[in-house]
Amino acid sequence: MSRNQNEPMADVRDMYMAHALMRRELGLLPRVVRGVTPGDAARAEIVGAHAELVTMILHLHHQGEDALLWPLLNARGGAEATAVVPIMEKQHHAIEEANETVAALLPGWRATGRGGDDLADACERLYTAVAEHMTLEEREILPLAEKHVTHAEWKQMGEHGMKDAPKKSVPLALGMMMYEADPEVIKGILAEAPLPIRLLMPIIAPRTYAKHAKRIHGTATPPRSTAIPA
Repeated sequence: MSRNQNEPMADVRDMYMAHALMRRELGLLPRVVRGVTPGDAARAEIVGAHAELVTMILHLHHQGEDALLWPLLNARGGAEATAVVPIMEKQHHAIEEANETVAALLPGWRATGRGGDDLADACERLYTAVAEHMTLEEREILPLAEKHVTHAEWKQMGEHGMKDAPKKSVPLALGMMMYEADPEVIKGILAEAPLPIRLLMPIIAPRTYAKHAKRIHGTATPPRSTAIPA
């Protein structure tokens, strides 16, 4: 897995953007679930669909890292990588187990509006595991990626992680990311997209998320990730 020394290296700022999405939405999720009146199946369906989307984004994001990032770092990062990548993999496994617990509880709650406390507790456990993982990843993995992963490989990882996402969810998912993102990072992400997408998505995506956030959180401007305890 050697690389051309002249290739541009990864710009990892988009990872912070994805992490902000997950910190915010997963961190707010237990409160949103507990806010559903027991037996209110209509509201539980709305919130449950949101939970399903957020946990899907998390799952697909980690798929890309598992398939591409860890092998690249193990091959190129030397002792620094071999010291931390196994921890990342172990954390991914624990996160996936917590995610599966949430997924198992969601259908019954969405159908009946009952069992919300158990689901909220599972969401809290998932958030705790994810927050711990992202903090370590930002401190240890992203500096390694900047040194050892090329721009093309980093882009491929993102594409791999999202290739199975339903296309209809893309504007909302992008809007979730754009809510706290540096506009320059968004511009870079969209730079290679077709012109209509480059022009329209910066308008459509934030509006889509604002409408969605008002429906889920009761406001178009929910608390930012930095306001949510780890």
